[in-house]
Amino acid sequence: MRDALASMAAESGPLSRDEALEMLALSEVVIRKAGYGRQTMVRAARGAGASWTQIGAALGSSKQAAWEAHSRWIEEQARQHERTGDEGFDAEQADDARGVAGSPD
Repeated sequence: MRDALASMAAESGPLSRDEALEMLALSEVVIRKAGYGRQTMVRAARGAGASWTQIGAALGSSKQAAWEAHSRWIEEQARQHERTGDEGFDAEQADDARGVAGSPD
């Protein structure tokens, strides 16, 4: 990604302030969506019986770091639902997600 952006800059010159801000906002959306997809796959792996050791290895981290990141994500989903009333996890969904996550093995 970095190389692609660098080659774009070399070909078209530096970005204007508005273009840079637009690219920043776009990259934030991509990062959020990728993060959500990552945590959805963590849930799928746990649901299929993967251990936190296996998940950590797949993510290039420790089992503890993988579990903590996923637990923070679950809690953020619950807080988001409390704030918006429709996005994120309601109380039952959050409890289900916590159950699937379990504790680090």
